[in-house]
Amino acid sequence: MPTAMTTLLEGISLAGVPLAFLWTAFIIELTPGPNMTYLAILSISEGKKAGLAAVAGVALGLLIVGLLAAFGLAAIVAQSRFLYEVMRWGGVVYLLWLAYDIWRQHDAKNADQKNNSKSLATYFQRGLITNLLNPKAAVFYLAVMPPFIDAGKPLLAQTLSLSVSYVIVATCVHAAIVLLAAQARTALTNSAQVILINKTLSLSLVAVALWLAWTTRQN
Repeated sequence: MPTAMTTLLEGISLAGVPLAFLWTAFIIELTPGPNMTYLAILSISEGKKAGLAAVAGVALGLLIVGLLAAFGLAAIVAQSRFLYEVMRWGGVVYLLWLAYDIWRQHDAKNADQKNNSKSLATYFQRGLITNLLNPKAAVFYLAVMPPFIDAGKPLLAQTLSLSVSYVIVATCVHAAIVLLAAQARTALTNSAQVILINKTLSLSLVAVALWLAWTTRQN
């Protein structure tokens, strides 16, 4: 975040949460990553309801990771090479599986047939698992949150407050992505266009999975 912006927001808070933290969370969530890519693909592919169900799952996943961070469990994962690698590769494989699942749902033979085989609970579960297996979520809490902790105040209360605030910011950004992607879906009336876009986005999800594997590696 720019120094000028940090200085401007320093000391200002909203309901006890520094505005600098909210701004940081907002900027981070605007950065392309697994959540943004998957939610956009899902909303274009399956519609607004499926996308919002996944947003709810993502929010719960982020909140759980935040609670783990508050109680120190996220630090244990970050310090354990084995646990970190299990989460890391689990997340990568899961993203690749999601890309494959979206790709095969929209084969040409199913182009004119709406896929109703999955319930909203399935999309909620996928959003949840995507974040529970994303080590970058834990890294956010461990790397970004500490500078905003006031040593003179109760640690647990501050960590919980910041975690919930981050989830709220992230959920607003994710919901906006879903609504925009759903609007794009309504503009697509040609089934061939839908198939092409879905498969292109599926390949982009594969690229995100590979990017996640590269950026989260430990030297």
